[in-house]
Amino acid sequence: MLGAPLPLVSALPFVALLLAIALAPLAAPTWWHHNRNKALIALLISLPVLLYLGRTEIGRQLLLEKAHEYAGFIVVIGALFMITGGIHIEGSLAGTPLVNTAMLAIGVVLCNLLGTTGASVLLIRPLLRANKRRKRVAHIVIFFIFIVGNCGGLLTPIGDPPLLLGFLKGVPFTWTLRLWPQWLALNGVLLVLFNIWDRWANRDEVKVPSHEPLRLRGAIELVALAGVMATIITSGSLLAVLIFALIAYFLGSQEHRTLNVFTFVPLVEVAVLFAAIFVTMTPVLEILNARAGDFGLTSPRQFFWASGALSSVLDNAPTYLAFAASAAGLQGIPPHGPYIGALALDPHAAKLLAAISTGSVFMGANTYIGNAPNFIVRAIALEHGVPMPSFFGYMAYSIGLLLPLFVIVSLLFFRS
Repeated sequence: MLGAPLPLVSALPFVALLLAIALAPLAAPTWWHHNRNKALIALLISLPVLLYLGRTEIGRQLLLEKAHEYAGFIVVIGALFMITGGIHIEGSLAGTPLVNTAMLAIGVVLCNLLGTTGASVLLIRPLLRANKRRKRVAHIVIFFIFIVGNCGGLLTPIGDPPLLLGFLKGVPFTWTLRLWPQWLALNGVLLVLFNIWDRWANRDEVKVPSHEPLRLRGAIELVALAGVMATIITSGSLLAVLIFALIAYFLGSQEHRTLNVFTFVPLVEVAVLFAAIFVTMTPVLEILNARAGDFGLTSPRQFFWASGALSSVLDNAPTYLAFAASAAGLQGIPPHGPYIGALALDPHAAKLLAAISTGSVFMGANTYIGNAPNFIVRAIALEHGVPMPSFFGYMAYSIGLLLPLFVIVSLLFFRS
């Protein structure tokens, strides 16, 4: 095991990278906005790990393994991003509490077919159009981030990046379906709370009649999306996934992409930052795995809260990997190959993995930086003139609304 002799200082680049991702958008938003600057920071932080591990044969093998994992992750994420960018929803409904709740409920399902990012980008603009004549709209966007941007994507590996990483590391595609009680309980309560809140906010608004019925456009993209999903479910070739994405992009509607304001900028950002994450996490996973008993995490409830707390302030994908490596260490499983799949197949370890999966996905909603769709949805809302709360203002909503629900989820589904 490589983790035992690795010095703790080898984890510092990973910590530095996560701090940069969390704080740079707040401290220097204009500078951080350019992907060129993100790439520079990512390279500088990754370089010490590349040089350190590149000295030995086992270190080079680890880096090669991470490169293969990264390639699979980016191909799937990129394919879903390219395909959903050509799917456009036309029309506009009246933004009544019932219609808004129905759109969020549709988003809960679509998350698991398009991913939280794809579903968020697809639905947020029609939702904002439906409510453009209303004065109080910020709460709609906040609940949208809670539900569509995060908590809805728990049922399939496509739903959220952490679960996709687990699938690529051996978790069966249908394994996450066993998390439906947590998914249904939390999202069901959130939809009820949203409907009550929206009815109160809409009490003195002028009633607006419906305009055009919603229409889903993008036949080629929808066929390509079905092909990608079938390929992933059957553990087919990543080349096939890439081919479907290219077909959707070059043969699909460029008009729809224009209407969706589609660009490759968000995908480039994900590719750059996750390249550095995969590199700098290599020694961290080894250390967490080798020294799993030193951290005091043994029960599902502890893993739920630990993974959730870290997902709140960091991206939930590396958080998932970190705690999965720690859980594997408790079982004596090294963090290589399909090791997360080995957790899913063991009855006791599967409870830990369920807690990690749920905590990472759900609590990515706690802050703007917990999951990629959060900032994307906020930016689109600001473009539409919606006054969104600040970083800490948003946390006031999440602490008041989500934290009590997470306590209930913990008590109901994850025993200490």
